[in-house]
Amino acid sequence: MIKCQVIMDAMEKIAPRILAEEWDNPGLLLGSPSQTINKIIICLDVNSQVVEKAITEKCDLIISHHPFIFHAIKKIRTDLPQGHLIQKLLQNNIAVFAAHTNLDSAHGGINDLLCELWNLHDVAPLDISFQEELVKLVVFVPEAHAEKVRLALGKAGAGFIGNYSHCSFVSEGIGHFLPLEGTHPFIGKIGKIAAVKEIKVETILPLKIKDRVIKAMLKAHPYEEPAYEIYPLKTNADITGLGRIGELPEETSFVDFAAAVKASLPANNVRIVKVNDKKIKKVALCSGAGAEFIDKAKMMGADVYITGDVKYHEAQRAQDLGINLIDGGHFGTEYPIVRALSAELQTLAQENDWQIKIIYDQNARDPFETLQ
Repeated sequence: MIKCQVIMDAMEKIAPRILAEEWDNPGLLLGSPSQTINKIIICLDVNSQVVEKAITEKCDLIISHHPFIFHAIKKIRTDLPQGHLIQKLLQNNIAVFAAHTNLDSAHGGINDLLCELWNLHDVAPLDISFQEELVKLVVFVPEAHAEKVRLALGKAGAGFIGNYSHCSFVSEGIGHFLPLEGTHPFIGKIGKIAAVKEIKVETILPLKIKDRVIKAMLKAHPYEEPAYEIYPLKTNADITGLGRIGELPEETSFVDFAAAVKASLPANNVRIVKVNDKKIKKVALCSGAGAEFIDKAKMMGADVYITGDVKYHEAQRAQDLGINLIDGGHFGTEYPIVRALSAELQTLAQENDWQIKIIYDQNARDPFETLQ
């Protein structure tokens, strides 16, 4: 068993909250970070079936894609659906966590999963909404403690460049300082100028983890008042956002590609807007409801755009722009992440010996049916 906070920290790495759209409401929506977790159920939506399953399976935490609580709640009526579910969840001490648009945008999230399903390469964000700001940290350390501080910086998340971690640069020099009355110097004596051989350690880190890295550095540093500097950098690191655009390994007909998309999704049918007979090579997509990016997909040269919840006039817009369109449904384009997220958390549980069980909702169905 582990604390809920451990799972929250893991989800922050999988789908950082900073990637969520401003209007979204991800995170822990019900429960306490300190409560004990033995079993988790992953789902797309928190509904009565999922809650009953969680109770029956003795789950302590539900992780959903769609936030169970989305808008501000002014009253909780237990005779109404949401209030009744809140009552049952609290009675059974079941916490609820959501990863929504942050899981859409995250690397390895829903949109990247769809790219894998359709074998897309040279993939890039369709709509860039996040550019991670980098800063440089420079700290001066006595030679004997330089390695300890450098490793602490790396463990806290500094020094990541591509697939390399703990990246830093060191140089030697002499540090001078005068300990005044009331100080407790690690090196030197009060009232006498000290000259100490020091190492200058330089590394980079995302601005969002600056406080965490500085805290780790200060903990590992032997000085009472460590000397360090933070510099803003003009270069950005991670770039991501909603949707993706990439290319198929080979050109294919629109009809054949649409059939392949349907076969790869948990959808009884897909809707298509065919505007030409051009071979499909460049593909744009956005899980869930992403018709707002039809124009952007066309502007970026996509031959086809795949999303869900396309309305009549949005389909007409695709026709006017001359871009083929596939509506795979909101459920169809998002449900695949449920199993994938379950597998990812299961791997983390095994690697970290969490001693918890993880299941996922296998009974979810698209609420829409089609009469032939």
